[in-house]
Amino acid sequence: MAATYQIAVIGDWESVMGFRALGLDAYPVTSVEEARETVHRLAKSNCAVIYLTETLGKDMEDVLARYKDELTPAIILIPGREGAFGLGRDHIQKAIERAVGADIL
Repeated sequence: MAATYQIAVIGDWESVMGFRALGLDAYPVTSVEEARETVHRLAKSNCAVIYLTETLGKDMEDVLARYKDELTPAIILIPGREGAFGLGRDHIQKAIERAVGADIL
């Protein structure tokens, strides 16, 4: 039987609760440290993708670096209620550059 993987969203309550309607597991957190612990806990489980708000991601470069070359979980930065900071795009651009060896965006 094939494994079932989880998709999670971590961020402030207002930013993540709407994702529950899409069937994603929402993890509202109130601090960077709580987000860090949640990412590590999910990484040890069957979580394949973690969407993390840019607000938290900007203070979690160590965590992003830890998992950037791992197959799972893929950590993808998304805008939160504060709007986009451009961090998500920067991380995707760097991943593409590592994969193909050039900036194609």
